[in-house]
Amino acid sequence: MRQVCPGLFRQPEVDDVTDTEMTGMDEEEKPDRGGGEEPQGGDQHDAHILKVNSVDLMSEQSKQNRKEHHTDLYDGDDLILRRGQTFLMWLNLSRPFDPTTDKLHLELKTGAAPEVPKGTLAIVPLVDELQDDRWEAMIVKEEGERVQLSVNSTPTAVIGRYRLSVVTSGLEAELTSIHQPADNIYMLFNPWCEDDAVFMDEEEERKEYVLNDIGRLYYGTEQQIGVRTWNFGQFSGGMLASCLFVLEKSGTPASGWGSPVNIVRVVSAMINSPDDAGVVEGNWSGDYSGGTSPAAWSGSVEILNNYHEGGGMPVRYGQCWVFSGVTTTVLRCLGIPTRSVTNFSSAHDTDVSLTTDVYLDESLDPLDSLNVDSIWNFHVWNDCWMSRPDLPAGMGGWQAVDATPQETSQGTFRCGPAPLAALRSGQVYLRHDCPFVFAEVNSDKIYWQRNLDGTFTQIHNEKHIVGHHISTKAVGSDERYDITHLYKQPEGSEEERIAVETASRYGSKPETYSAPSAEDVSVQVTLDGDGPLMGSDAELSITFTNGSSEQRSVFLHSQVAVMYYTGVHKATLRRDRTEVDLPPDSGESTCCPLALRPLC
Repeated sequence: MRQVCPGLFRQPEVDDVTDTEMTGMDEEEKPDRGGGEEPQGGDQHDAHILKVNSVDLMSEQSKQNRKEHHTDLYDGDDLILRRGQTFLMWLNLSRPFDPTTDKLHLELKTGAAPEVPKGTLAIVPLVDELQDDRWEAMIVKEEGERVQLSVNSTPTAVIGRYRLSVVTSGLEAELTSIHQPADNIYMLFNPWCEDDAVFMDEEEERKEYVLNDIGRLYYGTEQQIGVRTWNFGQFSGGMLASCLFVLEKSGTPASGWGSPVNIVRVVSAMINSPDDAGVVEGNWSGDYSGGTSPAAWSGSVEILNNYHEGGGMPVRYGQCWVFSGVTTTVLRCLGIPTRSVTNFSSAHDTDVSLTTDVYLDESLDPLDSLNVDSIWNFHVWNDCWMSRPDLPAGMGGWQAVDATPQETSQGTFRCGPAPLAALRSGQVYLRHDCPFVFAEVNSDKIYWQRNLDGTFTQIHNEKHIVGHHISTKAVGSDERYDITHLYKQPEGSEEERIAVETASRYGSKPETYSAPSAEDVSVQVTLDGDGPLMGSDAELSITFTNGSSEQRSVFLHSQVAVMYYTGVHKATLRRDRTEVDLPPDSGESTCCPLALRPLC
């Protein structure tokens, strides 16, 4: 059943309408408006002209429109609507409406140069009965010189700020009411509308991913997961204006703002600052002078308000969780179901190989100039919910979106939306940026040794160290919800291996898995106890297993280094080379303990 919602316009009083356009009359028939006075004795033609004296959009927070459109949480009394749903408005006319002679329609304009073909100009006719998927209006109540309209928008309407005009005409004249600043209508995506691309079926999920303004962001390591509370604040004063300012600052045409795919592409680019003076300036240097430490932020409201009030000056500083928190705020504010997601042991693939590559020289020492891939302790990005009519069936649902500036996409620092269904199956050829996100959650760490002729040979492959405990806040509670199964098949399963090898065929090193080699000696490194403690020794166990029927002699090259949480190398603490003799397969393993002492 169609929902009815109130509107947001307040038209000027009669005395305010001084620039009214009047057409369809000869010059001598038009009333003299010199000095703003009507001619003595009145004018018969003027008496017949149907004028709009004022418009009541019923836009207050407590009114029917805002409640039925689930926008009553937004601060202020602007008319904030969700597309694909009806709303109500009153027109106060200069005389009773006569359907036999009078005509009336609405015009809603958005963007710099509104045009009907681009969807930025909606001409809303008056009809006897509303139909779905159309801009239409119907008179539902008449009280003397007042008429109440029920207005319907399309579920694909461009989102943003609209300007309203009411056009009336009769037998001899046409008049367009003057737009006033208070008459802006704000249109958002509608997760409650089945025909909207962001429709979400479960009410509890809509409450969590659209209406909840407080969340939890996870950080740390997979062994020690920490959590911080984040104030998304998407309904706070000024937030909607700030979020629309972000879209306007992008310079993208409003005609593309009806697609959630386009919107998240724009937002992903605009939340970071390197190439478009976006909202947040990233800083991983440890020196935060001239700004705010990323760890000091606890919410998005101050960041977005500062950006808006500063005329688009990037706010200093942020790291991945800040970019993600602000992205959640903007997209929930615009009506797209969104959540912040943390991936532990998150890879950063720099060359689209879909592997995390480590290059070693002939002596197995790292080649720092080539080792630009990294594995972060954790990385935070977003999931957004939408259909994907631009992709094969089955690719709708959650989409990964990453606003942290890491690699460019079509020349801009942005990432996504990448369908989780495609990532899980290795279909990285689908849009957008699936190869990068796949590598973040499911790449193998491959070691390459340089040969004497300068070529490289693959000498080791670690298959299970990337993409663990992918986490988000649970629906309706503060518990951590593990969504790793949505991103990848069970670790080590045949399906997971097929996905990895399928994906690699579309990377820059498609031959990586083309010639599998026998591996009869395996090695496993484990950290004893509960993990390293500040100022205490860390004990590692390196376990070898010889799966062949012959004795093997191997050289263990070990290196201990200090890394930032982003996987960036800081300093090498220790290097060792140890020869180990392994007996033939006997069902037993050989263990080499290694103790690391803290530096003084």
